[in-house]
This record gives sequence, structure tokens and C-alpha cells, in this order.
Amino acid sequence: MSKLHSHYFACIFIPYRRVICGPNTIDVPVIPIWKLLIKEVLNPFYVFQLFSVCLWFAEDYMEYAAAIIIMSLLSISLTVYDLRQQSVKLQRLVESHNNIMVTVCRNKEGIQELESHHLVPGDMMVLKEGKALLPCDAILISGQCIVNESMLTGESIPVTKTQLPYADNLKPWRMHCAEDYKKHVLFCGTEVIQTKGDDRGVVKAVVLQTGFNTAKGDLVRSILYPKPMNFKLYRDALRFLMCLIALATIGMIYTVCVFALNGEEAGEVVKKALDVVTIAVPPALPAALTTGIIYTQRRLKKKGIFCISPQRINMCGQLNLICFDKTGTLTEDGLDLWGLLPSEGNCFQDVHRFPTDHNLPWGQVFRAMVTCHSLIVLEGKIQGDPLDVKMFEATNWVIDDSSEHQNEGQRSTHTTFVRPGPKANSASVEGIAILHQFPFSSALQRMSVIAQETGGEKQVFTKGAPETVATLCRAETVPPNFESKLLFYTAQGFRVIGVACKSLQVEKQSTDLTREEVESDLTFLGLLIMENRLKRETKPVLEELSAAHIRSVMVTGDNIQTAVTVARNAGMISPTNRVILVEANKIPGSFSASVTWKPLEENKTEDYGILDSVSQTGRRISLAVESGQFHFAMSGKSYQIVAQHFSNLLPKLLLNSTVFARMSPSQKASLVEDFQKLDYFVGMCGDGANDCGALKVAHAGISLSEQEASVASPFTSRTPSIACVPELIREGRAALVTSFCMFKYMALYSTIQYLGVLLLYWQLNSFGNYQFLFQDLAITTVIGMTMSFTEAYPKLVPYRPPSQLISPPLLLSVILNILFSLGMQIFGFIMVQKQSWYSKTDIYSACLSVNSHMKNTSSVSSLGLPGVTDGGPTEMDNGYKSYENTTVWLLSTINCLIIALVFSKGKPFRQPIYTNYVFVLVLVGQLGVCLFLVFADIDDLYSKMDLVCTPTTWRISIVMMLAVTLAVSFLVEEAIIENRTLWLLLKTTFQYRSKSHYKRLQRMLEQDSAWPPLNKTFFSDSVAVSVEEDMGCHSNPTFDSSEDAL
Repeated sequence: MSKLHSHYFACIFIPYRRVICGPNTIDVPVIPIWKLLIKEVLNPFYVFQLFSVCLWFAEDYMEYAAAIIIMSLLSISLTVYDLRQQSVKLQRLVESHNNIMVTVCRNKEGIQELESHHLVPGDMMVLKEGKALLPCDAILISGQCIVNESMLTGESIPVTKTQLPYADNLKPWRMHCAEDYKKHVLFCGTEVIQTKGDDRGVVKAVVLQTGFNTAKGDLVRSILYPKPMNFKLYRDALRFLMCLIALATIGMIYTVCVFALNGEEAGEVVKKALDVVTIAVPPALPAALTTGIIYTQRRLKKKGIFCISPQRINMCGQLNLICFDKTGTLTEDGLDLWGLLPSEGNCFQDVHRFPTDHNLPWGQVFRAMVTCHSLIVLEGKIQGDPLDVKMFEATNWVIDDSSEHQNEGQRSTHTTFVRPGPKANSASVEGIAILHQFPFSSALQRMSVIAQETGGEKQVFTKGAPETVATLCRAETVPPNFESKLLFYTAQGFRVIGVACKSLQVEKQSTDLTREEVESDLTFLGLLIMENRLKRETKPVLEELSAAHIRSVMVTGDNIQTAVTVARNAGMISPTNRVILVEANKIPGSFSASVTWKPLEENKTEDYGILDSVSQTGRRISLAVESGQFHFAMSGKSYQIVAQHFSNLLPKLLLNSTVFARMSPSQKASLVEDFQKLDYFVGMCGDGANDCGALKVAHAGISLSEQEASVASPFTSRTPSIACVPELIREGRAALVTSFCMFKYMALYSTIQYLGVLLLYWQLNSFGNYQFLFQDLAITTVIGMTMSFTEAYPKLVPYRPPSQLISPPLLLSVILNILFSLGMQIFGFIMVQKQSWYSKTDIYSACLSVNSHMKNTSSVSSLGLPGVTDGGPTEMDNGYKSYENTTVWLLSTINCLIIALVFSKGKPFRQPIYTNYVFVLVLVGQLGVCLFLVFADIDDLYSKMDLVCTPTTWRISIVMMLAVTLAVSFLVEEAIIENRTLWLLLKTTFQYRSKSHYKRLQRMLEQDSAWPPLNKTFFSDSVAVSVEEDMGCHSNPTFDSSEDAL
């Protein structure tokens, strides 16, 4: 490591490293339009459309073919435009990285300016004053930097980077966790806000990674190649398409048989058979599945929720577990200094309560408060961690942002200088210089600084988690009632910070000292008590989620007692529920570990009136045992040990765990993945800091950030409030139901048209071109565009919509409606032939009054289909016109409107259909046009539409058949398909049980009378030591719905 600090890169190695590592560029070329066009046109969807269009042109079905071409070209153009814009934006995002001028120091060439793409690993960069973007990942070896990492984390709080500590090469650098090195690394793409040089005023960094190997390169890679999402809806959609293709195959065989047996030419038979495929498998089906998602994305944007991964919207409809960060998410960002509990000797003194207009007393704790932070002054405003800001502002001191160099022995260092402000109490010092920082580490749960008063000695000040700070202090300085005092305040929901100090009696320079040397033999100074209030919307939102049987879990880096108290105050844990603390520890000198279950209330003492007595605690536990409701709480350390040594216990613990405290960023991400292994659909809601890993791996990561979008999360809320969570779930459920409705409608529409055509094929007839055009364009296309306008229902119900397209209710709905449509069309087809006015050869027999002027005005069949007479098929000039054609087409056309109405589900996941004004107007308008076609007797219109005149009584009969179909379809859909009680009864009768892992595990634990093993200790070698008698069988039905969603 000492070599790294004294390192100058030999120029002879530069060409070799450039060959191995490549240039320091993140090249994202803008994809040419012709490539995008070819890729889009070769999509199987458009290939199928091309096949359909060619077939339609061969059949002279020009109008719809032209309409499909126009819509396809428009769709392709919009898609190519969007892809092109994304490519341009991504290229602009990285192009600045490739053209940054940097200063490097090479041993023979000296200091020189060059473009960033010439950098190779091992180069030494010299960072100048002022703001600058970093073109590579580099490790800081001298000086200090303040950087903005919002591009990577979504959080705009400045981060302090310190130089890599000096160390003997024979003594390895100690890292407490993989996150430690980040405190010394400047990541590519982040912005340097301030630099503080060493004794020579120079800030140096050695290049570690270049190009796509950098943090920014990894980010760009994740955008270019996102993680594929495996959602059952799309898998089931492909299966259903296969069913439609099988249905089309049957139709093709039927068509070939009918037309071949009637002596039709082979070419016409092939065209007719292929035509069945384009009818049974609608080309618009894939587009219909995404329509609801597009509209939902627009609605979310209007509500301040931005989505960069639209395919995850449907997943939001299946969420049944949400992990919440605490600080900044459930509670307010700002912390108020509630009080100070100083310690002298080894005894706590009286608590000092400090309103905002009260000054703190001068002393060692005060010195710690003005120095132990990583705040900076940027544009005249103090910026940094909210806790540090509140702590420092309470002192009424100010930060001198002018450059200062503090002499240390033979060299000087760039320091931060703090001094009393105008409102501060009189102090005996002019100011204090902060010589060196050991930034806060989430793994170590503390930070330290080396400071020196003007003319005084150097001192170390440390602050952090009280339990951690106490372990670093000399035992004789820690009060014996430390734990009970800490518990007293954390149990009330306060944020408690431990503070310690020591005098530094070493000859080394501050920057040469290791963290272990500095953070040892400290003197405990006391506790800072910060008040962190719940956000106003936290409790109502969690109550809404609980009522909807959506489980809420807290994942925080705070103290476990504070976390449990906040969970109780927020409503995650009911007052009557008990909390069981799960503590896991590694056994010293052994590879085994132990895990203990004990009521959290046992830690409370009788010394403080605010806490329950032991007898009260015992009674509450007994009541909780009887009710069978409990919650596990554990720390990040315990979670890690259980995962490593008790992997078989982890799923059982996760089933009832509600509070996870002192969790590191990697542990948060690991926890989300463990919940997913139990078949939970997991959402993660955090403020963007330390939550990025969990936000990425969750099914739906929701970042609360002021920025419009965050690359760390699929969803970003502009408003920092968890109120966006139920809103996102509501919209996700609505989008999922809309996708199902659209799929059912498109499948039924194609099947209805398919059945009608096959019926007419029996007479070697078919629908006319304008008949097809009216159904395909005027009816289905318009319905498909407006059905998805229905918004989400405002209330979350305690069950989820189905996640599978191939499910019994949905399949039954489709099959029954197909049977209703088939029955109605066959009935009409047969009954029209039994009418007294019916004639196979004379299409004017029903309306003799129009026979004279309709004669010889019928259109010529584009296919030249023969008619059917009593003696066999003979040629006629009526084209597609027939009584069967008119009857079947009118029935099938209006039937499409019926199923659109029946399938447009409202409550409980979407608003009632009448709130979708556009859709209602469309249906009314289409129904009006269809009824006009039924009852109108306009010769030119009927001729164009290939319809024939029928008696008014038969037209009324058609309407009655449709009314009966509507009534039957609607009653079946409401009384059977949407009857949740009926399906639950059927599940119970046939003893159907959910196959979800967490459901099976829950049923197993309900039969285990020894769970949870309260007041017991288990060892990783499976030896159990009983502490008290075994407790009874317990389960947690709080968030468990009686059955899986149908």
C-alpha cells in the first residue's frame, strides 16, 4: 500500500494496458434507423401481419389490408422513433464521459493534460479545484473530496471521500466489509463538488477501472441489457396463442374438407384455409396486452410516479409484501435534537432538554457535536447528512469555508475550520480545526474525526450506534446502567447516538493513523437523543395495506428498540401482539453459532415508570399466546448468522419477521431475495440511500426522491411519501385486470368471427370485405383503444387479482361465452332457414317491394363463390349476400359489443364502467350504428355491406336473440365467474391448497406445537438447551388472507 502512495506509472506499460483494458470510453453508438427498422419488421408479430396482409390482398380485401398497413407503419414508426430517442439520450448521457480533459502525472513525461479516453488503470490523476465529472473509477491517495453520487444512488446528499490510509506493505489493509473501500474510491460519472489538498495542496487519485468496467459503465450495461422479467401473464399468453393456433388448425382442416368436397379450385381452397388462421389468431392481440400498461404509465406520471420499467407495472398488482426503510421513508427526514444525556466518570447525569432557542453547555460533548460530522458549505448553505445538520445547527457554530492549512509537524494539511457563530455561547476557544475524517461506515455503524483546538492538543471524537461506541470505550467510563438507559429512550422511538472521545498522544501525522489506532480506548461522553417523527401519511398508508392483507416489513439501519417502537406507533405491530427478539451469535473459537428466542419485553426494567412492569409484560405475552399473533425482530448481524448457520430456520423466521434493524445495504438486498424465494411478490420502498441494491432486486422498487427518475429503481416518486405505494398497487391491479380483459375480449372477438365464417363456409359463403372491415376496424380496434381508459378503484381489497391467464375462472368465462356465441349463431343460422319467406336462390323473397329495383345490382363476388341450390352448387351473381350471411353477421357483430360490455370489469380492482365516459360513448355509438344496420332498409347501404332485406319480425327476433345472450352472459359472469364466495367454496370442497412456498410453510407451522421455541437456544450442531417450558402453537394470521387470489 505504501507503494501505491509513492507510485508513478511507468510509460512503457501504457500501450500494453491500453490493449488489455481498451480505451477509457463508454461507447454507446446511436443505432442507425435502418437497423432499427429491420429489427422491428422481423418481429414475429409483424411477420404474421405481413403474411395476413399478403393473403388479404390476394383475396381483394384491400381496405382492411391498407388499414393494417397504415397502423403497422405508424406503430413501427413510433417504436423506431422511441428506440432512436432512447439511443440518442443514452449516447448523450455517456458522450461527455469520453471527452473530459484530465491532468495526469507520469514518471518520465511529468504532469500533462490529456483527454480522458487515453487513461489506463494505474495512471495517477491530479484533481484540480472546482466542480468536475469523473471519467473513471479512481482510488484517492492524497487529499479529500466531496462528491455528489446522486447518479448512482438517487440521493443528492454530498459524500466525503478520504484518502487511502498509509500502511506498511507487510501489514495488510483491514477492511471491515466490502463497502469500506468505497469511502476511498471516486466513481465514474459522479460529480466532484470540492477538493481539499494535502500538505502541498494536491489531490491525487490512481485510476482503478476504465470504460465499461467502471460504476457508470455497469449502470449503462444494466440499461442496455436489463434483467429479464419472468411473469406468468406473458408465458400463459403464449400458451393461449398455441390454443388459438390449434383451433385455427381444426378450422383449416374443416375448410379444406368442405371446399374440396364441393369441387372448389385448389388455389381458392388454400386461400380460404389460410384465411381461417388470420381470423382465429388476431394480429392485434400482442398490442392489446400492452395497451393497459401504456395508459397506466401515463396515469402514474400524472400522479408524480415515474416508471422506467413498464413491464413491472403488472407485477405491482401482485405485491403482497412491502419492505420499508425507516428514516426518511416512514419517518421525517429531519431530526430534532430532543436532549442530551451526559456521562461523567461512569455515571449518567441529568438529562438536558433543549428547545430551539436554548444553547448547549460547553464541554467535550459540545466539542464532539461541532466536529464529528462530514458537513460542507456549498453555495453558502450547510449540506450533508440530515442528522449531522441538525446536530451542528443546535450548537450555533458555523463552518468556515475558506481554505485553511493546519501545520502538523513538518507538513501541513487542508482542514475544515469551525468557530462560534453570532448566536453561540461564549467559548474559551477561537475555533476548532478538523484535521482528518474517518467517514461513517454502515458496516461499522460509526464515524470519527481528529480535531485540534487553536493552540491545543489533538483529540479524537467518535459518534455512532450507542452499542458500537460503548464497545470502543474503556469499560470504566461506561455507566453500568447504560443498556437500561438506552432501552428507555429507544423504546419511546427516539434516535439515540453514542458519543466518545480521547486525547491523541502520538507523533504520527493524522493522515497516517489507522482507524483501529484512533477508535480505541475511548472515553464515553454520553448520549445524544434525537427525535424522529412519523410522517403524517405513514400510519394511514400502513393501515390501508394491512386491511388489504399486504404485509409490511421494516428494514432499517437503526437501533432495534427504536425500530420496534416506530413499528408499533406506525401500526405494523398491533398493541396486543408480542414481539420476539431473535438473537444469533457466533460461538468464540468455534465454527458453530447459536440462536435464541426471547420476548423483547423481557429487556425492559422496572426502573422507569414509562415501561411496563414484569407482571404486566407477562400478562400481555399470555394474551398474545392465546391470540396466536407474534412478530419476530432481529438485527442484521443475527440475520446474517441465521442465513449462514441456520438456513433451514430462515424461511420460518421470515414468515413472521416484521422488524429488521442494523441492516447493511447488502443485507437489505439479500433479505428481499430471501422473501422472493418464499414466493412472495416483494416491493421495496426507500429513500434512495443505502437501498439501491434492494430496490433493484425487488419485484417493484419504489424510490422516494426529489429527482424525476432514479436509475436505481424501476419506480420513482417525486413526492417523498409512502402514499405512492398503495397508489402504485392500485394502478398495478387495474393494469393487470385490464390486460386480462383485453386478452379475453380479443380472444372472444376472433373466435366469434371464426365461428361465423365456418358456419357460412358450410354453404360455401363467407363475410363480405366491408363486413370484415366493420368488425375489425370500426368495432374491435376502437374498443381496444378505449377499454383501457377505466381507472383504478380507490380502495384496496384484501385479495389480489389472478396472476395466471390459464386459470379456472378465466378459462370457464372464455369457454362459456364461446358456447353462448356458438349456440346463438347456430340457432340463428338454422332458424332463418325455417322461415316461410326464406329462399336459397332468391335473396329478395322476404322483401318483394324492393325486388324490382334491387335486381341485378348485387356486387360480384371477388372470389367467385358458387351458390347452393337444391340440386347442388350453381353459379349465382349475389356475391356474399344471403339470409344466412345477414343473420350471422349481425349476430356476431353485436355479440362483439356484448362481450366488450360483459368483460369490462369494474369493482373491486377498477372503477365502474360508467366512469369510463369515452368507452361508454363508443359502445353506445357502435350499438346505435349496428341497430341502424339491423332496422334500416337503405338499398345502397345494404348493397355495400352485402346485407339483404328481411322482414321486421325477423329483425326483432335477431335483437331478442342478442338480448337473451347478453342476459345469460352477464348473469353467468356475475353469478359464477366473478362469484368469489363460490370459488372459495369449491376450493374448500375439493381441498385445493395454494402451492406458494410461504403458504405451505405456514400450514406446516400451524401444526407444529413447538413453534416458536420461546426462551430456547439452538446451536448450529442441532443441540437445544431449554430455558423455560415450551410454548404452544402460534401462527400469525394478521396479513394472511384465507385463500390465494382467484
